[in-house]
Amino acid sequence: MAAPRVSIQTEDFSVEAEIAALRQQNAGVGAVCSFIGTVRDRNDGASVSAMELEHYPGMTERSIEGMIDEAFRRFDILGARVVHRVGPLQPLDQIVLVVVTSAHRGTSFQACEFLMDYLKTQAPFWKKEQTPEGARWVDARVSDDAALARWGIQASNA
Repeated sequence: MAAPRVSIQTEDFSVEAEIAALRQQNAGVGAVCSFIGTVRDRNDGASVSAMELEHYPGMTERSIEGMIDEAFRRFDILGARVVHRVGPLQPLDQIVLVVVTSAHRGTSFQACEFLMDYLKTQAPFWKKEQTPEGARWVDARVSDDAALARWGIQASNA
């Protein structure tokens, strides 16, 4: 049985293990592209000492699954995997992993960027940042009209 395409979890992930698991699903893989996002110590000009990420279980997974389905429709990819952490996180912690496999590198790069642009602009996550001024809730989605236009996606968080 193949590993799930989407995991929302509190625990850290092994980039090596995740890539190896996706690669072994298809001997036709000639390219693997990955993106690893980490927690920064600054956001919107403010120092961030910690953050907590929340989601709606079920809804978030379905949303990301839908975008992976769209990536399969748009690009000639062989596999895709998204791991996203929630809960309390510290600067330098890994927060997100996107891995895409295909026969050729260009396709993997495009699909990986497509999925990451979706995650940053549309995926339903919310975060609370700890700053010197206290805690603040911020929408985890960022406005990036250029990224959305590149893929023909309409903003849903306007």
